[in-house]
Amino acid sequence: MALLGQYLVGGLATGSLYALVALGIVLLYRSSRVLNFAHGDLATFATFVAFTLLTTFRLPFTMATAGSLAVAAVAGAAFYLLILRPTRDATLLGIIVITLGLALVVNGAVVQIWGTETKVFPFPLSDTKVYHLGGVVISQVSIGSFLAGLVLMGLLYLLVQRTRIGLAMRAVSQNLVAAQALGIPAKKIFALTWGLATALGACAGILLAPVTFLDPFMMVDPFLKGFAAAVLGGIDSMPGAVLGGLVLGVAESLFGGYVSVKFKTTMAFLIIIGVLIVRPEGMLGREYKRRV
Repeated sequence: MALLGQYLVGGLATGSLYALVALGIVLLYRSSRVLNFAHGDLATFATFVAFTLLTTFRLPFTMATAGSLAVAAVAGAAFYLLILRPTRDATLLGIIVITLGLALVVNGAVVQIWGTETKVFPFPLSDTKVYHLGGVVISQVSIGSFLAGLVLMGLLYLLVQRTRIGLAMRAVSQNLVAAQALGIPAKKIFALTWGLATALGACAGILLAPVTFLDPFMMVDPFLKGFAAAVLGGIDSMPGAVLGGLVLGVAESLFGGYVSVKFKTTMAFLIIIGVLIVRPEGMLGREYKRRV
């Protein structure tokens, strides 16, 4: 029983980070119907910025984190304003290729600036200091990452559901023409959404870096898992992104613990395939219908 609890706790901690990545993906898809394949690379870039602020400029962790999130938000908003908006008439495949191109450019910049060597990310919480809850052993980093993930999810919910900016974001995602007719500045809202989604990805990168270590490809696997979590929960549902991330994290942990660590990623995607066969729109997603 203690072993099961250990796997569940580990899965929830990992799943909360998958959920953060998935929330960024869903946020963009809800607003602009764009799948940003550069999401993980932008998060990696922001994490390296935080690393530089911590190690080179010796800033406190909170200031370094805030600076890296600001860089991430500006990068995301700039990408929308300078590249995506001028090409808004491109096909869906064309936009996907543009985001893939951005991923390659950002990854190349990270390699050029910081190199390919794995680095240790300075983090205020320890991975070796643990707490015992019954028979379950929980590291300080796991607790901190899980709580930080919950806080960020809660803040995003409050922003989207309880503020005028969130109301404008929901209006633009529901009916762009009607929102513009009501005077909502759609361009600014889209830029804000891209900036916010990129900052969410950067948060996941900073929380993952102490565990996975820091290298230019650190977010490849978390991005794929976040994308899978978004599809599993419902690509247009923010609660679904959270649920999908947690379910995916727990499923991976249980399969890795009881069956095979090597094939736990494969098992996770098999679960997704099974769910989508039964419910194509995801666990909490809604069927997307367009009036023509």
